[in-house]
Amino acid sequence: MTPEALADLHARCFKTPPPWSAADFAGFIADPLAFLLVEGDAGFILGRAIAGEAELLTLAVAPEARRRGLGRKLLARFQYQASLRGAERAFLEVSAENAPAIALYESAGFTRVGLRRGYYQAPSGQRIDALVLARDLQPG
Repeated sequence: MTPEALADLHARCFKTPPPWSAADFAGFIADPLAFLLVEGDAGFILGRAIAGEAELLTLAVAPEARRRGLGRKLLARFQYQASLRGAERAFLEVSAENAPAIALYESAGFTRVGLRRGYYQAPSGQRIDALVLARDLQPG
Protein backbone atom coordinates (compact mmCIF):
# COMPACT_ATOMS: atom_id res chain seq x y z
CA MET A 1 0.00 0.00 0.00
CA THR A 2 1.21 3.49 -0.76
CA PRO A 3 1.34 6.15 1.95
CA GLU A 4 -1.71 7.74 0.31
CA ALA A 5 -3.68 4.47 0.41
CA LEU A 6 -2.67 3.92 4.04
CA ALA A 7 -3.82 7.44 4.93
CA ASP A 8 -7.12 6.95 3.08
CA LEU A 9 -7.87 3.70 4.92
CA HIS A 10 -6.76 5.19 8.25
CA ALA A 11 -9.15 8.13 7.73
CA ARG A 12 -12.00 5.68 7.09
CA CYS A 13 -11.24 3.91 10.36
CA PHE A 14 -10.40 6.70 12.83
CA LYS A 15 -11.72 9.99 14.08
CA THR A 16 -10.15 9.62 17.54
CA PRO A 17 -7.23 9.54 17.52
CA PRO A 18 -7.11 11.76 14.44
CA PRO A 19 -6.18 9.92 11.25
CA TRP A 20 -2.60 10.13 10.03
CA SER A 21 -1.56 11.80 6.78
CA ALA A 22 0.28 10.26 3.84
CA ALA A 23 3.38 12.18 5.02
CA ASP A 24 3.05 10.55 8.46
CA PHE A 25 2.94 7.11 6.87
CA ALA A 26 5.83 7.89 4.52
CA GLY A 27 7.93 8.83 7.54
CA PHE A 28 7.18 5.57 9.32
CA ILE A 29 7.82 3.50 6.20
CA ALA A 30 11.22 5.16 5.83
CA ASP A 31 12.14 4.30 9.44
CA PRO A 32 14.33 1.16 9.45
CA LEU A 33 12.93 0.18 12.86
CA ALA A 34 9.32 0.25 11.63
CA PHE A 35 7.50 -2.53 9.83
CA LEU A 36 4.24 -2.53 7.91
CA LEU A 37 2.10 -5.61 7.34
CA VAL A 38 -0.87 -5.47 4.97
CA GLU A 39 -3.83 -7.64 4.05
CA GLY A 40 -4.62 -6.56 0.49
CA ASP A 41 -6.39 -3.23 0.59
CA ALA A 42 -8.59 -4.30 3.52
CA GLY A 43 -6.23 -3.70 6.42
CA PHE A 44 -2.78 -3.05 7.78
CA ILE A 45 -0.77 -2.93 10.97
CA LEU A 46 2.23 -0.72 11.60
CA GLY A 47 4.76 -1.30 14.33
CA ARG A 48 8.36 -0.80 15.30
CA ALA A 49 10.84 -2.73 17.36
CA ILE A 50 13.92 -1.53 19.22
CA ALA A 51 15.92 -2.59 22.27
CA GLY A 52 13.82 -5.65 23.04
CA GLU A 53 10.48 -3.88 22.85
CA ALA A 54 7.85 -3.52 20.14
CA GLU A 55 5.24 -0.84 19.79
CA LEU A 56 2.06 -1.36 17.83
CA LEU A 57 1.60 2.07 16.29
CA THR A 58 -1.71 1.54 14.52
CA LEU A 59 -4.01 -1.17 13.23
CA ALA A 60 -6.71 -0.43 10.66
CA VAL A 61 -9.28 -2.70 9.03
CA ALA A 62 -11.72 -1.29 6.48
CA PRO A 63 -15.22 -1.01 7.96
CA GLU A 64 -16.66 -3.34 5.31
CA ALA A 65 -14.00 -6.00 6.07
CA ARG A 66 -14.45 -6.13 9.84
CA ARG A 67 -15.62 -9.15 11.85
CA ARG A 68 -13.82 -11.55 9.47
CA GLY A 69 -10.66 -12.15 11.49
CA LEU A 70 -8.37 -9.72 9.64
CA GLY A 71 -7.53 -7.73 12.74
CA ARG A 72 -6.68 -10.90 14.63
CA LYS A 73 -4.55 -12.14 11.72
CA LEU A 74 -2.68 -8.84 11.45
CA LEU A 75 -2.12 -8.77 15.20
CA ALA A 76 -0.67 -12.30 15.17
CA ARG A 77 1.62 -11.35 12.28
CA PHE A 78 2.73 -8.23 14.19
CA GLN A 79 3.64 -10.29 17.24
CA TYR A 80 5.59 -12.79 15.15
CA GLN A 81 7.48 -10.12 13.20
CA ALA A 82 8.24 -8.17 16.39
CA SER A 83 9.71 -11.28 18.01
CA LEU A 84 11.82 -11.92 14.90
CA ARG A 85 13.19 -8.40 15.36
CA GLY A 86 14.26 -9.23 18.91
CA ALA A 87 11.29 -7.81 20.81
CA GLU A 88 10.46 -9.64 24.02
CA ARG A 89 7.50 -7.44 24.97
CA ALA A 90 4.94 -5.49 22.94
CA PHE A 91 3.09 -2.32 23.91
CA LEU A 92 0.22 -0.31 22.45
CA GLU A 93 -2.11 2.55 23.30
CA VAL A 94 -5.83 2.37 22.60
CA SER A 95 -8.69 4.75 23.21
CA ALA A 96 -10.54 3.80 26.38
CA GLU A 97 -13.73 4.21 24.33
CA ASN A 98 -12.75 1.69 21.62
CA ALA A 99 -14.33 -1.44 23.10
CA PRO A 100 -13.94 -3.62 19.96
CA ALA A 101 -10.19 -2.92 19.77
CA ILE A 102 -9.73 -3.49 23.50
CA ALA A 103 -11.54 -6.84 23.20
CA LEU A 104 -9.30 -7.84 20.27
CA TYR A 105 -6.10 -6.95 22.12
CA GLU A 106 -7.20 -8.66 25.34
CA SER A 107 -8.12 -11.81 23.40
CA ALA A 108 -4.54 -11.80 22.04
CA GLY A 109 -3.06 -11.71 25.54
CA PHE A 110 -2.54 -7.98 26.04
CA THR A 111 -3.27 -6.65 29.53
CA ARG A 112 -3.57 -3.15 30.91
CA VAL A 113 -0.33 -1.77 32.31
CA GLY A 114 -1.10 1.94 32.37
CA LEU A 115 -3.44 4.82 31.67
CA ARG A 116 -2.76 8.10 29.87
CA ARG A 117 -5.46 10.52 31.03
CA GLY A 118 -6.80 12.81 28.32
CA TYR A 119 -4.27 11.46 25.80
CA TYR A 120 -6.51 11.72 22.73
CA GLN A 121 -8.63 14.65 21.62
CA ALA A 122 -11.91 13.90 19.86
CA PRO A 123 -13.10 16.15 17.00
CA SER A 124 -15.54 17.67 19.52
CA GLY A 125 -12.60 18.75 21.69
CA GLN A 126 -13.37 16.19 24.39
CA ARG A 127 -10.27 14.57 25.91
CA ILE A 128 -10.27 10.74 25.94
CA ASP A 129 -8.06 8.47 28.02
CA ALA A 130 -5.72 5.97 26.41
CA LEU A 131 -5.16 2.55 27.90
CA VAL A 132 -1.60 1.25 27.71
CA LEU A 133 -1.60 -2.48 27.07
CA ALA A 134 1.31 -4.91 26.94
CA ARG A 135 2.13 -8.57 26.54
CA ASP A 136 5.20 -10.75 26.49
CA LEU A 137 6.16 -12.18 23.11
CA GLN A 138 7.27 -15.68 22.28
CA PRO A 139 10.76 -16.01 20.79
CA GLY A 140 10.68 -15.97 16.97
